[in-house]
Amino acid sequence: MRTIPIDITLGEVETLPDLFRKRIERTPEHVAYRYFDKRTQQWLDSSWREMAELAGRWQQALLAEGLEPGERVGIMMPNCREWVLFDQATLGLGLVNVPLFYNDRGGNVAYIVGDADLRLLFIQGDEQWQSLQPVLEQIQATTRVISCQPVRPKPGQAAPQTLAEWLPQQGGSYRLREDIGPDSLATVVYTSGTTGHPKGVMLSHRNVLCNAYDSLMTTDVGSGDVMLSFLPLSHMLERMAGYYLAMMGDITVAYARSVPELPEDLLVIRPTVLISVPRIYERIYARIQEGLQQKPAAVRKLFRLAVDVGWKRFEYLQGRAGWSPALLLWPLLERLVAAKVVARLGGRLHTAISGGAPLPADIARTFLALGVPVIQGYGLTETSPVLTVNRVKANLPESVGTRLDHVALKVGNEGELLAQGESVMLGFWNRPEETARVIDPEGWLHTGDVARIDEQGYVYITGRLKDIIVLANGEKVSPADMELAIALDPLIEQVMVVGEGRAFLSALIVPAREPWQRLSADLGLDPDAAASYRDERVLQQVMARIGAQLREFPGYAQIRAITLLQEPWSVENGLLTPTLKTRRSEVLKHYDDDLQRLYQGH
Repeated sequence: MRTIPIDITLGEVETLPDLFRKRIERTPEHVAYRYFDKRTQQWLDSSWREMAELAGRWQQALLAEGLEPGERVGIMMPNCREWVLFDQATLGLGLVNVPLFYNDRGGNVAYIVGDADLRLLFIQGDEQWQSLQPVLEQIQATTRVISCQPVRPKPGQAAPQTLAEWLPQQGGSYRLREDIGPDSLATVVYTSGTTGHPKGVMLSHRNVLCNAYDSLMTTDVGSGDVMLSFLPLSHMLERMAGYYLAMMGDITVAYARSVPELPEDLLVIRPTVLISVPRIYERIYARIQEGLQQKPAAVRKLFRLAVDVGWKRFEYLQGRAGWSPALLLWPLLERLVAAKVVARLGGRLHTAISGGAPLPADIARTFLALGVPVIQGYGLTETSPVLTVNRVKANLPESVGTRLDHVALKVGNEGELLAQGESVMLGFWNRPEETARVIDPEGWLHTGDVARIDEQGYVYITGRLKDIIVLANGEKVSPADMELAIALDPLIEQVMVVGEGRAFLSALIVPAREPWQRLSADLGLDPDAAASYRDERVLQQVMARIGAQLREFPGYAQIRAITLLQEPWSVENGLLTPTLKTRRSEVLKHYDDDLQRLYQGH
C-alpha cells in the first residue's frame, strides 16, 4: 500500500503531453533532469520550466517540417534530456514517436524506417551516421535525417542538419493539440518478431499512462527521490518507469554517462531509486564473489554469515518468519559487510527494480539479505510493459509479484499466462493477422509464457510455450529464426542458439562433413582431430560465416561465441525427436559443461 501521496493522479491527465504540461504547472522550479556536460565536465540540472521552454522550440522546428498529426518520427539516441524534448514535442503535436536503439544495426534501422514510414529520423551523431552508411541512400530517399551533433560525412556526401541549425533561436510556449485523446496512438515500439524482423507494438496514451500510474502506486517513491537512468529509453521498461512514471511522481532523473562509468555515477548521483535489468545485479554479484576469492577464509565465512543472518532478518521483516536470536548479530554484520555493498550503489537506495528478464533467485536473495531492496517484476512491450511486480514490503523474490490494479490475469491452455487490461496494446503495426493471433476475441493477450498463480496472487513464470530466448538485458530473440538463417550456410549441418538469461547469444554447431573436411584441409588441420574443432582460425572463419547469415537481424540477435561439436545429433543419441526436431532441453543438458566454459568470465 502506497503511503506517499502524489500531486498528479490518473484522473487528472488523459495523455502523455498533458502529463508533461501538468508537471510543469505544478512544480516548475523542481529539478527535472540531471546530466553530465562534457564541455564543462560538470553535472548540470534542468528545471521543468526550462524543459517547457526548450520543448516549445523543438515544436517550432517540427512544425517547420510540415509534419501532420499521426505521422511517424523516429529517434536513435542514448538517454539524455534531448530524448525527452523530442518525445514531448512530437506527442504534443499529435505525432507518433518510434524509438530505435541508439547502437542498432543499419539494416534493422532501414527496415523500421520503411515499415513505419518515418518522415524524420533524429540521431545522436557520428556513431549513428557511420552505422547507417550501408543503407543511408535507402533511408534518405523517404526520411529526413537530423543529427544532434556534427558528423563526418564521406567525400562528396552532404552532412545532415545539426540540432543547433535545426532549432529556432526562440520558440513559442509548449502546445498540446486538443484533438489528442487517451486512445490516440502515442508510440510504435519495435520488438523482436518470429520472422527475423521486429514487430511494431502500437501503444496509446491510455496504455502507457495507466501503466505508469499503477506501477507508481506499488511503490513509495516520489518527490525528493533521485533516479539514475541508464537502460535505453527505446526499451519500454525504462521509458515507462524511468521517464513517465518519474514525471508523474516528481522524481529527478539523472542520466548516467555510460554503462562502463555506472559504478562511478552511482557514487556521484547517489540515487534513491534504480531500474535495471538482471545483468547489472549479476555483474555486481560476480565482482563481489570474485573479490571474496582473493580474501582469507575468515572473510568469506563472515560474508556467508552476513547473508544468512540478513536473509533471516528479511524474512522476519516481511512477516514470513519469527524472530531469531541470530538477528542480534545484524548491527555488527551490517557495519562489517552489508553497508559496504550498499555503499557501492550510492548508499541511499530504497527501491531497486529488476525487470526485462528473470533475476536468479539466489542473486536476489543475496542482495535482499544485505539490505539492497531488489524487487522483481514482469511484463511485455505489448503491455506497456508491466503486468506484475513485487512490493518492497511484500516481496517474494522467487516470484514476479502480483498484478497491477488495472490488469487481469489468468492461466489458459497449456499453462499460458493470459492478460487483459488498460495497458494491453492496440495491436501490431501493419500486422492485423499477427494481432488477432495474440489477442483473442475476448480481449485476452496471450503472453507465450507458462506460469502459475498461487492463492495470494503471486505469479511464477515457469517457462515458455515457444523457445524464445530472453537475454540478460531483456531483449527477446527467437532462436528458431536465427537457426534457420545460420543453417543456410552449407558448412552448418546442425545448430542451436543459446543464451537464456545471458549477456549474449552463443551457438552449438555441428559442421557438415564434406565442407568441414575442405575447411580443415585449407587450414592444414586433421578433420577428425578434436583439437581442430577448437582451432582459433576455424572458430574465426565459422563466426564470420554465421555473421554473414545474420546480417539482417538486430544487433542484439547476433552470435558472440560458438562451440563446434564432433558428434551429430540423432534420434539414436536422444538429441533429436523421431520427427528430427532438436530436443533443446536434452542438448542443453548434454553440453552443459561446454556451455559453462563458453560463458565463463562473462
